[in-house]
Amino acid sequence: MSSQVLRSLIAFSFSVLGTLLLTHSAAIALAISTLVGFGTFVTIRRFASRQEKMISDSWPEVIDHLVSGVQSGLSLVESIAGLGTRGPEILRPHFAKFRTDLESRGDFDSSINELRMTFADPAADQIFEAISISKSAGGAELLNILRTVGDFLRQDLALRKEIDVKHGWIKNSAHLSAAAPWLLLILLSTQPTTARAFSTATGVAILAVGIGLTVIAYLWMEKLAVLPQSPRVFKGN
Repeated sequence: MSSQVLRSLIAFSFSVLGTLLLTHSAAIALAISTLVGFGTFVTIRRFASRQEKMISDSWPEVIDHLVSGVQSGLSLVESIAGLGTRGPEILRPHFAKFRTDLESRGDFDSSINELRMTFADPAADQIFEAISISKSAGGAELLNILRTVGDFLRQDLALRKEIDVKHGWIKNSAHLSAAAPWLLLILLSTQPTTARAFSTATGVAILAVGIGLTVIAYLWMEKLAVLPQSPRVFKGN
């Protein structure tokens, strides 16, 4: 069982106990807790996506470090290996592994391709492809290529951040709209008459339909808000 599912089940269990103590209705407690478990699962997945976004945002800084290293007299290999200690913190373990692999095997192309497969990111593909081409062709235009790629990545990131900001307030409003009826239900269910009404077959059916519609609306909203990813043109071997 994955940690995401396990944490969702833990949140579901605690929510059942808390809601049951508050409302004294098993049907309402299960309905609310199902949404809590689903929300926990989605939140954990979102943190994983945020980690990927942080990696994507770090590539312009990687290019800056490479340009700075080459300009200061370091070789291209030394500049890449140095990212394991002075590059973006979130990427350091991967470049440290690259340096270890390079020292043990001595095969630059193989180590670069392994990095490329590890990140599986379009921006990383462009950087590594530029490095591979410059390494095989002599590297006279390496700095110009890296600067061009860096400018393109910064423009792309700026545009995506602007769209994310505009989408953000719409998504937050949608989240609030989806949660508001259930929060109101919790407040109303403290009344014995409300708890008894939703404990009937009709009440359970209404709760089930409400859960289904809430989940469908949330997933639809998330799908509409996802920006298309750039295709991976340079996937390597």
